[in-house]
Amino acid sequence: MLSNKVRVALRILIIIALLFGFAVAGVYIGYNYVISQDKRFNTLKQDIEDGKYDVKADTEGAVTIVVKSGDSTSDIAEKLYDQGLITNKFLFSIISKLNGFDGAYVAGTHYLLKGYSYDEIMYFLTLEPAAVKVTIPEGSTYYEIKKILHDAGLSFDDEEFDKCMNSPNLFVDYEFVSQIEIKDGRDFILSGYLYPDTYYFDVNASPESIIRRFLNNMRNKLYDEYYARAKKLGMTMDEVITLASVIQMETGKPLDMLYVSAVFHNRLKSDDESMRYLGSSATINYLIEINGGRSSILHTDSQLSIESPYNTYTHQGLPPGPICMPGSDAISAALYPEPNCNYLYFCATGEDGNTAFATNLSDHEANIEKYRENWIKADEAANSTPTPTPVDSTEPAETTDNGLVIIPDT
Repeated sequence: MLSNKVRVALRILIIIALLFGFAVAGVYIGYNYVISQDKRFNTLKQDIEDGKYDVKADTEGAVTIVVKSGDSTSDIAEKLYDQGLITNKFLFSIISKLNGFDGAYVAGTHYLLKGYSYDEIMYFLTLEPAAVKVTIPEGSTYYEIKKILHDAGLSFDDEEFDKCMNSPNLFVDYEFVSQIEIKDGRDFILSGYLYPDTYYFDVNASPESIIRRFLNNMRNKLYDEYYARAKKLGMTMDEVITLASVIQMETGKPLDMLYVSAVFHNRLKSDDESMRYLGSSATINYLIEINGGRSSILHTDSQLSIESPYNTYTHQGLPPGPICMPGSDAISAALYPEPNCNYLYFCATGEDGNTAFATNLSDHEANIEKYRENWIKADEAANSTPTPTPVDSTEPAETTDNGLVIIPDT
């Protein structure tokens, strides 16, 4: 007969032995799970590279799962359960912890198929989400960019996007945004800063995340020396981008941009107030386009007198904000115009995108007469029907009896 003390001691020893056995078994099982996990996921990775898991939005039976930034494992498990991809949310969460995937799931749109194992689902959700390639051309307007994004498959809400574009307070962590001076009549405060380039966007990306992608790129393109140069010119960075947007729309040729920039700088700092009207056809075309019309080389007197602070024929200085998204050449030209250049006028030649420059009104008017037929032909080709009047002036327009406008081009 064992005494009570001995029985208690034996029980304690048995419990200790059992706990030790469980611990050893747990380590053994865990070790083997990790080893098998590596094998499983290496095999899965190879299968993906071999194209065995090429699931897209249009794949038959594809289920869309959108992981939002900040989603927890339980949030993701809830979405998977609601879509019928898993049958046990708790089990998914446990396996996720064992696999070490907690916190590793990538925000964005993922396409999965029913029948995938929990391991497969977890692994796919850690990969880069589905994205579409989008190219934004230099000189695109904000309206054009929205259309390009929608045409590529992005499903953002237009009103929300517009609201973000007019909410610079959301993006004050960008130096150039914090320095924007909001002037009366300005369209979409962040217009001009959606840097034209090629991007990959998640189809369900939020307007704020889309704008941040653009702004991140813009930040990389605005070098420290640009801010110093703008200060030297007596300009804010926003004024530089605004000027660059006008230059961008006046010519696509980098060399001509330097001379166009010089013309505008010469006018902006002129002692003659009449010279401070930039008279840019680009600003007229901007106003025409945002009202649903088509841009042209020739304009009517009514178009040239559109009441808007963006009309540089009727308002001195720069427009209240950028009219398009300028590229690096235009931004550089705005900051570094052709030195020692005394041009005050320019006009399109209507041939291969070239530009003719002049230092005085007489030579400029001669250029207008020389290239007038080219402008008419270009507009007829673009619009099928002729549109009256040449464009771009920095001098008051002269109206003929038939209502056409003779413009001393910029």
